[in-house]
Amino acid sequence: MNQVILNTAYFPPVQFFGKLKKYRNVLIEQWEHYEKQSYRNRCIIMTANGIMQLTVPIRKPDTDNFFTKDTEIDYSTNWQKIHFKAIESAYKRSPFYDYYIEDFMPFFTDKEKYLLTLNDKIIKKLVELIGLDVEISYSKDFIKQSEDYLDLRNVIHPKKSRRIAEDNDSIYKPYYQTFNDRYTFVPNLSVLDLLFNMGPETADYL
Repeated sequence: MNQVILNTAYFPPVQFFGKLKKYRNVLIEQWEHYEKQSYRNRCIIMTANGIMQLTVPIRKPDTDNFFTKDTEIDYSTNWQKIHFKAIESAYKRSPFYDYYIEDFMPFFTDKEKYLLTLNDKIIKKLVELIGLDVEISYSKDFIKQSEDYLDLRNVIHPKKSRRIAEDNDSIYKPYYQTFNDRYTFVPNLSVLDLLFNMGPETADYL
């Protein structure tokens, strides 16, 4: 089986891109009911003060249940500036920060209406920079089950208690991290951590 279903994610974790490296065809579920406190609108980076979560604020609709495809971004706070400053502070001394950062600047200046659109552009830019050969498409309806795709929805989740299953396929070998003089290796951070520290070797690591 060379096809997989995933949830969308904001600057996704290394685990997510490990699947993009392994599987030729990736289907992103967009007709699910949006789930809070997931990678859908947050990423995790390593800073001088330890692990930090960066969360894209979401506009609260009138209903509790709404589709991921309809999830709108809230710009009432300048979260883009906050995210960029946090990433800059965390990685400006990493080996490949200067090489890649300009590619990400539009994500901290342009104001996309929908979270799914923002994530799509981020993921495709990362695929391009890492050099992955993968086709990404989006579900046309909610997929309850499929014999054609390996279903990893809600397997990649920041909270262990919220994962529907463990991903025994993911093994995280240590690589150089910016603050390795202060902290032991932290696996499965945002792929930004891997890219800024490993550069062109990112695909080989995945």
